[in-house]
Amino acid sequence: MSPSTEQPQPSGIKVIIVGAGFAGLTAAIECHRKGHEALVLESFAELKVLGDIISFGPNAGRIFERWPGVPEQLDPICIKTKGLTYKSYLGDYLFYQSWDKERSYGKAYNGHRGEIHEIVYNHALSLGIEIRLDQKITEYFEDEKEAGVVSNGQRIVGDIVLAADGVRSTGRTLVLGYEDKPKSSGYAIYRAWFDSAGIANNPKTKYLVENGDTHSAWLGPDIHFLAASIKDGKDFSWVCTHKDEADVEEGWQEPGRVEDALKVLEGWDPIVHEIVKATPFLVDWKLVYRDPMPTWISPKGRIALIGDAAHPFLPTSVQGASQAMEDGATVAVCLALSGKNKVPEALRAFEKIRYGRVLAAQKTGETTRDTWHKADFDKIKENPESLKLVREPWLMDHDAEAHAYKVYPETIALLGVDKEPIVEAAQLRMVEVA
Repeated sequence: MSPSTEQPQPSGIKVIIVGAGFAGLTAAIECHRKGHEALVLESFAELKVLGDIISFGPNAGRIFERWPGVPEQLDPICIKTKGLTYKSYLGDYLFYQSWDKERSYGKAYNGHRGEIHEIVYNHALSLGIEIRLDQKITEYFEDEKEAGVVSNGQRIVGDIVLAADGVRSTGRTLVLGYEDKPKSSGYAIYRAWFDSAGIANNPKTKYLVENGDTHSAWLGPDIHFLAASIKDGKDFSWVCTHKDEADVEEGWQEPGRVEDALKVLEGWDPIVHEIVKATPFLVDWKLVYRDPMPTWISPKGRIALIGDAAHPFLPTSVQGASQAMEDGATVAVCLALSGKNKVPEALRAFEKIRYGRVLAAQKTGETTRDTWHKADFDKIKENPESLKLVREPWLMDHDAEAHAYKVYPETIALLGVDKEPIVEAAQLRMVEVA
């Protein structure tokens, strides 16, 4: 069986989705495409256009492209560059990584998180998917026949529940059987998005915006700084990952200060300093990690964690949002193939199909961060391409929907004989942006 754009007959499967981020909305839209009934419960009272730059690789792009009208809305607001320019923290040119090969895998969509999310959210509404805002989930429950949540005091029941409520997911406690608290990773990120007028009016930085979109990376000891101009140079975004030992219990995200960012970047390329000085507002975002989960599926097989709730990513993977979308596409296919009477089988197959791929994708983020932060800059000019982002075919040239249809039968056969956890917790250290 292969992917189809036609609306199938109703499957009779009711899917309750907790969280209206990219994992939750993708799951809802893909479940709708497969004939399942989706209900989305979101904690925010209203959804605002917030955030800064987010990246979706071609592996996520092909999911967008199955949603009529969405690519046409995304294209004008997404960055259009041919590659990434690498420099040392002192401003020395290192090399240029072209996206030409990546384009053969399909189209990437990189832009403002809030603007992209608004388009996806409105597409879900246009399909008639019910999304309830201002929902407080106080309980998850399941038995052999159904699963559900208690939201705003109301008991809501379906065939399965997908917990897509991010890194602080309350669903993790149910799946694990205990509460796992975040731990400091020793890193944080300053993040910013703003109108590029200040960059354009500065003779030192105007080259970053006057000829359309650009993408640049400055790399130094235990720090990297990425800057991009978007919308033909009209908007500007930058992120700076650096060492940070703050107590995560004090707050994971808070307003940042330009003077603090400049102190972190002391001795760096003056261009970087000019970019930071032109910034009207920035966010100080703490990177924390949790111990890995040996499973994403609840004991009775009717509740699954997806997206950041299951597998948070380092930003240097440039795959967190894409893998969240792959989760949504995959679980919808598995439910379509299992049928209403075997939904626990579908969720276990979903986990089996996704777990190893997600693990490999997560490791690219760790590898890139360590490569960038631990580079010997006296020797790196001998082999500057060793710094490049991992954009390999196995990661980028992947169709999650088609893959799920292809491997579902053999996965079900494996589940019949393989009852062991997919990977021991000690084998993986998950890092997340909280």
